Amino acid sequence: MLASVHGRALAAFLPLIIAAAVLRAEDAPNLSTLGRRPDWSELEKYQETMTHDRFVELINQVYCTHGFSPDLIKIDADSATILTDKTAKTFFKLRFARTNADAKPVVNPWTATKSLPPKNEAEPLSDLRIALDPGHLGGDWAKMEERWFQIGNEEPVREGDMTLLVARLLASRLQALGATVTLVRDKAEPVTPNRPDDFKQIARDVLRRAGTEKPREDFDGPDDPLREQTVRWQSELLFYRNGEIRRRADIVNFRLHPDLVLCLHFNAEPWGDPKNPTLVENNHVHLLVNGAYLQAELDDDDERFEMLEKLLSSAFNEESGLAEVLAGSLASTTELPPYHYKTENVTPLGKSGYIYARNLIATRLYRCPTLYLEPYAMNSRDVYQRIQAGDYEGTRKINGVVRPSIYREYVEAVANGLTEYYRATRK
Repeated sequence: MLASVHGRALAAFLPLIIAAAVLRAEDAPNLSTLGRRPDWSELEKYQETMTHDRFVELINQVYCTHGFSPDLIKIDADSATILTDKTAKTFFKLRFARTNADAKPVVNPWTATKSLPPKNEAEPLSDLRIALDPGHLGGDWAKMEERWFQIGNEEPVREGDMTLLVARLLASRLQALGATVTLVRDKAEPVTPNRPDDFKQIARDVLRRAGTEKPREDFDGPDDPLREQTVRWQSELLFYRNGEIRRRADIVNFRLHPDLVLCLHFNAEPWGDPKNPTLVENNHVHLLVNGAYLQAELDDDDERFEMLEKLLSSAFNEESGLAEVLAGSLASTTELPPYHYKTENVTPLGKSGYIYARNLIATRLYRCPTLYLEPYAMNSRDVYQRIQAGDYEGTRKINGVVRPSIYREYVEAVANGLTEYYRATRK
């Protein structure tokens, strides 16, 4: 079954959980921008569900690989003491299970692979609820979100349109394999009812905290070197990169309750002027799971809470195995090498070289196993020609090589990886 959900249609079903969007920065000094005050009592359900050793392993090797202050999280033999409010100096005590045999079961809104009904060879994804999250917005929003470029009069490249096409094709494929599939975004529009103007005051607060007391309201096009110091640029960023993703998280967590979310993206190298972009030879693929929090991120009460919620839910148990299989399928299908980060906000995971932990809003806030897929560099010379060819059935010769459409190749890699994983791991 395929279900599609659009933000405005959800207004009657979901609470409008955007109170943080009307807060000024000084009203919430210990929260990330647009972050919500956490309810630490929600972690009570994780009491005695995880051993000390497993907690330490996950926090050191996946979630806090850049280190953390003992003032924030103090780990003892039987429990961890966690700072809940930096201003009030309050704490939450998490009790560990003595042994794995003593560990209480974790109650999650998603179903772990081991708890799914016995596998059906004809439909290996039966009883599995998958949400597909097509990255970005596309359409008329593509230029604003800086996911657009064009060469001459050729068809513009809009990542949001491309991911939506992949999601629609993939949904049909996964349905045929037995899954119940939902699209988090089914149009080239935001799911949030908010718009950039709703974030202007917060943008001013953000700029003031950064030292810009009297920011300009607007910028002079994409070449303006000081555009990031304007209210318009910051309010647009808050809209599409923060508020929009938080709204998608509300849809995933409070409406859909999937067992797995696949965040579908295309990668890119720096392309410079979007009207005169630089095409490159580089092409690659990688996958992301939540983790590798920076110490400054852990200082925010909401991000520290969300990190612990993700860790204690044992989502990584599902993510790690599936990521390895999906990475292998993407690598073999696309014949692309892994991407290598030049920044320090990630941690490599596993043995394939294709998987990284990184703290992104989506991978952090979606309360179920979540994989963030980044195949292909859109401004690679090879990929660009395949994008210009559009979607098509069968194969065509492009750049001297007979290939399926890039979208169907993407779908094939993901569908094959999911099939391989669930056939191997379901009883």
